[in-house]
Amino acid sequence: MAKTALVTGSARGIGRAICEQLVADGTAQNIVVCDVKKEWCEETVAALRAMGAQAEALEINVADGKSVEAGIAEAVRLFGSLDIVVNNAGITRDGLLVRMTEEDWDAVLNINLKGAFLVTREAAKIMMRARSGSIVNIASVVGLMGNAGQANYTASKGGLMSLTKTCARELGGRGIRVNAVAPGFIKSKMTDVLPDAVKQKMLDVIPMKKFGEVSDIAKAVSFLAGDKAEYITGQVLSVNGGMLMP
Repeated sequence: MAKTALVTGSARGIGRAICEQLVADGTAQNIVVCDVKKEWCEETVAALRAMGAQAEALEINVADGKSVEAGIAEAVRLFGSLDIVVNNAGITRDGLLVRMTEEDWDAVLNINLKGAFLVTREAAKIMMRARSGSIVNIASVVGLMGNAGQANYTASKGGLMSLTKTCARELGGRGIRVNAVAPGFIKSKMTDVLPDAVKQKMLDVIPMKKFGEVSDIAKAVSFLAGDKAEYITGQVLSVNGGMLMP
């Protein structure tokens, strides 16, 4: 049977690459492209359809419980099932701890961590009835090592990894696997805005001496989401070129 995947924050960047990889690998044939604005998803949907997939766009604010509940219900209505969920939606609001506002703290935690909780909670209800499913959360290397100027972001990603392990324990008996991918320094619009000095500092500590591509993350997600990882759950797969070796 054709599998259905829902990927949050997938209008562009890593999220879009994940959608395309899921289709290219045959991991999923139906893709629900989600972002905070539906019109942002149109280009990704068109690209997926050109690849032969069934794709639809949904407007979901992951930080809003009612929006998430309605979006998950609509995804099931569209394709009849929900087999794979990728919690990719995330933002940054960087600043030193003593200067960070409550608004910037709340914005990042609400989308990066609360959003993953809300989506996972609703998706799990569907997957539990089917007694199968795979959830992959997009964490970050800085959630493992910390990073100056990113107290909110590192806290959200560290929390997401802990959430991953707890969900894996709770849902494993129902045939649902929950894992995370922790990217290192990946070239994207989010990282392109960083000063050259910051980029060089990061490059200096990466043994492979290069930055990752969005495709590197997409391939890891597709593996964890698919049948080849059927006995893997509760794990955090670091994809960072050796930047951190815990």
